[in-house]
Amino acid sequence: MTDIEVRRVGPEAAADVLRIVLAAFRNRPALNPPADALSETEETIAAKLDGYGGLLARQDGEPVGALLLDPVGPTMYLRRFAVLPDRQRHGIAHTMVEAAVEAALDAPQRFEDLTVVAREELPRTVRFWERQGFREIRRHSPSVEMRRPLRTAVIEVPDADAMRGLGRSLAAQLRPGDLLVLSGELGAGKTTFTQGLGAGLGVRGQITSPTFVIARVHPSEIGGPELVHVDAYRLGGVEELDDLDLDTDLDEAVTVIEWGEGMAEGLSDSRLEIRIVRALADDELATERHDLDSVQDPRRVEITPVGPRWHALSLEALA
Repeated sequence: MTDIEVRRVGPEAAADVLRIVLAAFRNRPALNPPADALSETEETIAAKLDGYGGLLARQDGEPVGALLLDPVGPTMYLRRFAVLPDRQRHGIAHTMVEAAVEAALDAPQRFEDLTVVAREELPRTVRFWERQGFREIRRHSPSVEMRRPLRTAVIEVPDADAMRGLGRSLAAQLRPGDLLVLSGELGAGKTTFTQGLGAGLGVRGQITSPTFVIARVHPSEIGGPELVHVDAYRLGGVEELDDLDLDTDLDEAVTVIEWGEGMAEGLSDSRLEIRIVRALADDELATERHDLDSVQDPRRVEITPVGPRWHALSLEALA
């Protein structure tokens, strides 16, 4: 694959941006109502680029991808995100997302997140944004608004050994009282990650999915914190999570809760949200096996620190 170059542009690039946007949006299935992008003109694009500008991706010197940067308070919206139809599935879109992250982080204004608005009739587009670290925050049919915090570390994990290695690396930065909330589809690698975490913490006992026992406590063999491993899949809510008889003080342990998203947040004002998703852009490219040991089905691990405990967390060291 040839190199992809992404640069900031202004109104002078309106013609190139418009050509890419119209080509990409016309290539989509017919939508009702039609996408607003189809009504853009060179003048309207130039006016929008005259604000905060945009990004233009080139491959072999040819403009192939574009987006508009639209700051709204602490949020940077990515508008008119487009890649030429014959250049899609070549990594251009992913490269543009990462360039947008850099543009937001380098801006004089402090931005907290990137946000996009997708269409619910285009599930593959929604899945693409999910795999770039975006999560749905609200839905006004037919629009789906999705957000990626800028402090989220997005780490490529090719196989099970690398997933355990990531858990071991993170363990070096943990201390008693820490809460980790894991999410991801069945077979994503949540338990594999926890195995690496347990190895890094030096705890006793084989770490397996606690689905049927709800929770397991793994004592430390090196004088460190215990590891409390919880599977919240069958729990009805935060009250049942609170009522678990864990026979340990969570303030003195490292607690990992699988399937805890939307439930474990009330346990602490600080937590690490760790989301594991399949990294492939197209489901058709995945093998029939969906477990992490399938070398053709790698993972992306998104680690988002929430709360004051994690202000000093070195996400760069993990990545």
